[in-house]
Amino acid sequence: MSAPFSWIRPDPRGIFVAPANAWIDPSHPADLALVTHGHADHARGGHGQTVATPETLAIMKLRYATCAGAVPVAYGETLRLGGGVDATFVPAGHVLGSAQILLEHAGERVVITGDYKRRPDPTCAPFEVTPCDIFITEATFGLPVFTHPPIADEISKLLARLAAQPDSCVLVGAYALGKAQRIIAELRTAGHADTIWLHGAMEAMCHLYEEHGVPLGDLRLVSDAPSKDALRGAIVIAPPSALNDRWSRRLPDPVTAMASGWMRVRGRARQRGVELPLVISDHADWGELTRTIEEVNPAETWITHGREEALLRWHELTQRRARALALVGREEEDD
Repeated sequence: MSAPFSWIRPDPRGIFVAPANAWIDPSHPADLALVTHGHADHARGGHGQTVATPETLAIMKLRYATCAGAVPVAYGETLRLGGGVDATFVPAGHVLGSAQILLEHAGERVVITGDYKRRPDPTCAPFEVTPCDIFITEATFGLPVFTHPPIADEISKLLARLAAQPDSCVLVGAYALGKAQRIIAELRTAGHADTIWLHGAMEAMCHLYEEHGVPLGDLRLVSDAPSKDALRGAIVIAPPSALNDRWSRRLPDPVTAMASGWMRVRGRARQRGVELPLVISDHADWGELTRTIEEVNPAETWITHGREEALLRWHELTQRRARALALVGREEEDD
């Protein structure tokens, strides 16, 4: 008889599921890849078969031209992989189409979360707690100092600054997949029905979200603005790299904002020249990480993608088993 959980192995290139010869979020081309979501530190092209939610596959087609070998799996649907391994995709609450992957084999249950958050988000399905034996969790914000404020408070700060400087615009740096669409949807929820202007790099992903049932309201490209004056008193959303780029010179006296969980760290805001830091994250904060582990109540937690030491220490203090993994991550998300 094989040792418990010998069928699933962490590797610097991803999680390997031996009986099925499959990989979870591999950083290299694989014959069979199960992908949790569309960010580039978890998804890539070049696989023989790519198993993911329909939304994630659409994102991968847009970003990486991944078409051949796509195998769509709906939330709650179980797929038999081979070697007696079943895979079920469960909402992760991170971005559109993001999923945890529940693997079941020989009576053992493993959940790979990918990235996740616990806060409500009008642009994606909410996280679902899934009991298991081994829980593989991210730890991007795995330090007690990281406590994300309510997003409504951050949106209120943004709108207040806009009202206080009507002759300027507020230029918000936000990641093109997930963060930008969430900010737009939250602005609509807060009653901001005006045109929101976009950098050209945002257009295709916003269209994809709308095609998948996420309404975003009146969006226009900055390049289509009839004049600089048309952008006064407006919100403009652009990739973080564009905040201090030549592109931003076409904007009327922009107030530079940045939407990221890292804006909790004042030094990061100063370093990037951000006037209006907005603490908005698509990852779980410290309290949500520890609460999730308590709710899932696994026999053992595997920790990856972030601040492993503090979360390991928390497990020790609460008499829980845990280990840190060393997976390759490109840290693409400017969260």
